[in-house]
Amino acid sequence: MTALEREIDAPGDGLDRLRLVSTPFVPEVRLHLAEDAIVWWARMEAAAGRTLPPPFWASAWAGGQALARHLLDHPDLAAGRRVLDLAAGSGLVAIAAALAGAAQVVANDVDPYAVAAVTVNARANRVRVLAHQGDLLDEAGPQFDLLVAGDVLYDRKLARRMLPYLRRAAEGGAQVLVGDPDRGHLPAEALELVASYPVPTTEPSVDSAVRRVQVLRPC
Repeated sequence: MTALEREIDAPGDGLDRLRLVSTPFVPEVRLHLAEDAIVWWARMEAAAGRTLPPPFWASAWAGGQALARHLLDHPDLAAGRRVLDLAAGSGLVAIAAALAGAAQVVANDVDPYAVAAVTVNARANRVRVLAHQGDLLDEAGPQFDLLVAGDVLYDRKLARRMLPYLRRAAEGGAQVLVGDPDRGHLPAEALELVASYPVPTTEPSVDSAVRRVQVLRPC
């Protein structure tokens, strides 16, 4: 177990610690989540003595919850297939794909803490997920059957890079599913609706207890 994995899996109480809990909209999956991600972030930066990326992986984002729910409710989407969870964060969607019977699951993220969280969370759910660190968005479409991406259009700059990659993946033969709670960076003509879910929100700084989240695919 790496040092980052030990930190994520460390027992303890308080706002600056993680807890292994059931995901609100996907109770079949347990994740190590922050009681308060901002407080946890501050403690980790103080311990590291340097700036760290925001711990997006320490919250169960609405887009990922909807996408994980969709996979578990429609296991034929993932069963027996090679699955890539792009910008995986906690690994929630990757774990759901594994529980749905995927033949292979890779969870990709640029943040080394997210990679460690995926590894720890997959272990807690007794599934096999390969965690991969790196930026894939300038590469050709992935060699997978299914690409899943939860809450990846949260700012305009990222959306401009993400959407062409998703299109390349679809054009290369992959089925592509995106979970998006309408953060305002989704071109109406780029994706079409597959399903819609009312998802309990657990992420920081939200003004509603429930968000309407769409599962979408490239047109």
